[in-house]
Amino acid sequence: MRVQRLVAALLVALVAGCGPAVAASDDRVPAFRPAPPRPYAVGVRHFVVDPDGSRPVPVTVWYPAEPTAPAEPTAPAHATTRVAAGPTGSEATSGPTSDATSSVTSGRATSGPTGSGMATGPVSWPDVPVAAGRFPVVVYSHGLHSLPDLHAPLTTRWAAAGFVVVAPTYPRTNLRARDFTRADVRNQPADGWRLIRHLVRLDARPGDPLAGHLAVDRFAAAGHSAGGFTTAGMFTSGHSRRLRAGIVIAGGGLAGSFAGPVAPLLFVHGGADPIVPESVGRAAYARSLGPAAFLGLPGQGHGEYLTPGRPGFAQVLAATTDFLRWTLYDDRRARDRLPADAVLPGVTTLTTRALPDQA
Repeated sequence: MRVQRLVAALLVALVAGCGPAVAASDDRVPAFRPAPPRPYAVGVRHFVVDPDGSRPVPVTVWYPAEPTAPAEPTAPAHATTRVAAGPTGSEATSGPTSDATSSVTSGRATSGPTGSGMATGPVSWPDVPVAAGRFPVVVYSHGLHSLPDLHAPLTTRWAAAGFVVVAPTYPRTNLRARDFTRADVRNQPADGWRLIRHLVRLDARPGDPLAGHLAVDRFAAAGHSAGGFTTAGMFTSGHSRRLRAGIVIAGGGLAGSFAGPVAPLLFVHGGADPIVPESVGRAAYARSLGPAAFLGLPGQGHGEYLTPGRPGFAQVLAATTDFLRWTLYDDRRARDRLPADAVLPGVTTLTTRALPDQA
């Protein structure tokens, strides 16, 4: 009963509060390069969107970095299914397994690298130079009682694969919120679009470290649990074509979602999720428009598959990376690899709809 009330309250809040997304201007399409053939070092920085406004949003950014500091070895982005599984023991149990407090502790480093290898993702070096070139951007939304840092095992690996991952800390649903309010999820899709507009301006701001490095016509939205609902809420009528793809992890759709310009969507869900039942995710998959895929993890819960070393992590990492490379880098080989990379018999299943034929 408690779980049903939680899901019902979340859905009501989302349906009530998500209006049409405010589109950013699409007047500038910069030059762009193919998907990188090998992983990057990873940098990390922090800033706040609208620090003096009524709703400031702290942001963590992981980005491809120049090799000015030694990066821990990672598998090539095109071979993520062969990444080492990671350590066993207490470290392997950490991660966003639910919307409740995770066993991971987090904080911002003021010097030296963050992360500790395969258990948490590639080492992240604060404020090192951004790698040459422009990179697609992924806006990653955390769930209730969570923080961006708790998702670093996934987001840092995406950054190493050639994406700028921008993760807002939502004001009233994060782990440290003084006035935590579940219903505030209704305001988070607008926060996501406010962040996108900020990044478009930032890319043109002389002197900013990220200026000239953001592919401002190639955004994706992704998120876990309430962050998955937030992601769905960004795909409403009138959303900008800048938003090219979405990944909904342990979340679902809502009234008004999946309207406007059609964008490919990937859904990831545990078959025994006690917080957001798999049926909610499958219903969203059925309502979505255009190309879509549903990566199922039979018998798994609300997010243990996002932890390195746990069953399904390698497949989730491979499938999401392939999906982002296909939709944001136009990498057809990644699209063609996705079905094989996503499926491990007995661990994961994949359902697809309207995916393009293999090249």
